[in-house]
Amino acid sequence: MTKSSFSPEIYRVIDANLNRLKEGIRVIEDIMRYRDNNKEHASQLKSLRHSARINETAALLQNRDSINDVLRSSTKSEQNRSDILSILTANFKRAEESARVLEEIFKLEDINQSENFKSIRYELYNLEKEIILNEQ
Repeated sequence: MTKSSFSPEIYRVIDANLNRLKEGIRVIEDIMRYRDNNKEHASQLKSLRHSARINETAALLQNRDSINDVLRSSTKSEQNRSDILSILTANFKRAEESARVLEEIFKLEDINQSENFKSIRYELYNLEKEIILNEQ
């Protein structure tokens, strides 16, 4: 993929979703690592987070416009968490949804990247099942 293959607006979609994906994974990873001392899950999540990358980081930064994001403000549901389970659930959903967006966008230009994000999404589904069922 060339650096200018996507429009600035599509780079913004990629940037926002890549950040969201990695942030969601990091929240879960840190809970598994520090609260649960679960090396296996923390390591799996860390590996997923590191595989969630693209080479066009300069293009992402050049096209980032977070100040003018029309949905920058938090919604009530984003501000309200009742327990660790709700934090885990919200962050799994956030990461899975972002992986899906990236999977779809990269179908336009780079099927290998698309498949990478699809693989991340399915691994998140498996981890979600294991981790959430252990929380209940």
